[in-house]
Amino acid sequence: MNKTIRRASVFCLLLVLALLVRVTWVQAYQGQALADDKNNRRNVIGQYANPLGNIIVGGEAITGSVKTEGSKDYAYKRTYTDGPLYAPITGHTSQVYNSTMLEGIYRSILNGSDNRLKSFMDILTNKRADPGNVLTTIDKDVQKAGFDALQGKQGSAVAIDPSTGEILGIVNNPTYDPGSITGSGKDAEAAWVKLSENQGAPMLNNALRKPQAPGSTFKLVTLAAALEDGLFTSIDTPTGIQDPYTIPGTKTPLRSEVATPGCNNVTLRDGLKKSCNNVFAELAHRLGQDKMRAMAEKLGFNTDAEIPIGTNPTSKYPSKKMSKDQVAQTGIGQFDVQATPLQMAMVAAAIENGGKLVAPHVVSEVTDSSGNVLESFKDPKSKQVMSEKTASMIRDAMRTVVSDGGGKPAQVSGAEVGGKTGTAQRGVNNSLSPLAWFTSYGKTSGKQIVVAVVVDRSDTDRSEIGGGLLAAPVAQKMMEAWLKK
Repeated sequence: MNKTIRRASVFCLLLVLALLVRVTWVQAYQGQALADDKNNRRNVIGQYANPLGNIIVGGEAITGSVKTEGSKDYAYKRTYTDGPLYAPITGHTSQVYNSTMLEGIYRSILNGSDNRLKSFMDILTNKRADPGNVLTTIDKDVQKAGFDALQGKQGSAVAIDPSTGEILGIVNNPTYDPGSITGSGKDAEAAWVKLSENQGAPMLNNALRKPQAPGSTFKLVTLAAALEDGLFTSIDTPTGIQDPYTIPGTKTPLRSEVATPGCNNVTLRDGLKKSCNNVFAELAHRLGQDKMRAMAEKLGFNTDAEIPIGTNPTSKYPSKKMSKDQVAQTGIGQFDVQATPLQMAMVAAAIENGGKLVAPHVVSEVTDSSGNVLESFKDPKSKQVMSEKTASMIRDAMRTVVSDGGGKPAQVSGAEVGGKTGTAQRGVNNSLSPLAWFTSYGKTSGKQIVVAVVVDRSDTDRSEIGGGLLAAPVAQKMMEAWLKK
């Protein structure tokens, strides 16, 4: 063999070796990553090759699967029972537009690709296992009550059992039918375009993921911080806080819903009932930013609450250094304070549950096709965020809001109900219609529930917008649906 042929042979051998090394690397080390890549179309085809597992409410499936008509790639597509009602919980799973909410979080369980579902033979044959199911904590009556009560309004609501942390209802309006976008045809495309252009953002879960100024409902946090710090030891002692009141560090008078001097030297109980801005601005000023933020964070602010649906962006109490006037404004739920209905429901839950905040969750169990439990959320974490004495005093004041104040529309016959109204200004120079809030608890001898509601828009005249008028009736319906069962 001459020298040229020998060199060419060695070079070819090296190329073959390099190719073998590369193939081995791809198959042994990159194979799984390539298989799991979101752009790998085979994954989507495999996801819809068989019927999907289901999301369960009250023991009944609110999802299903049907054969796809006229598609070579997708054998099945997802269907929904009462899709618009449960969309904030299920989200959607689509052959084209990915998956959201529980459909997205538990996609591998619902399509049978999760390794925990596989039997020994499934592993040996690399067969896709029978899909599992996701059992929710949602109560269908509470969910339906909130859904019906929000008709004609744009807003959101969340209901929680404070003793267990189980989320009983998540409601948004506007909502959408997830079944309209599950397929891959022109109808699904047209529905997607229409939903994407909707200014009400029906596919954005506002109850969990749209923090907004909580207004006077945040006064519950301010009150908790003041009582825990010992600024006052009773809610029935005159505060000495004057009305009229000037925001610290400014020459700006701060007005309340009642005419001056209706909030002069009132007690904390009357201050909450009348929603006296001077009282809670001054409490925040005396406490300072650090103590206010510490109490807010104990209650869940500045944290992504995994329920397991993530709540990013989170409810927020400002971390940056604030001026005196800005701190005072946070005491009444303004400046840069932001909260979702879920967050304000968590505040009420801690107050109702003796100061203990139980981690909220919307899933009770995840099971395989035979009902064997793969994940359980029935023993959630909890923490004492305020003393029982503080929680008891705040509940007492909240009851006065409902019995004698602006929260009267939330009364439920035969039940103890407490609440706090809120009206949050927004827009440059208050150019947008205010937000109407209501945060509440209700209980009977055997049951308890907390509900937080925000109404973004309605056909109500601007001068009549208020949490008691617009949001409290929604909370009342949801509480009644639970307490009267």
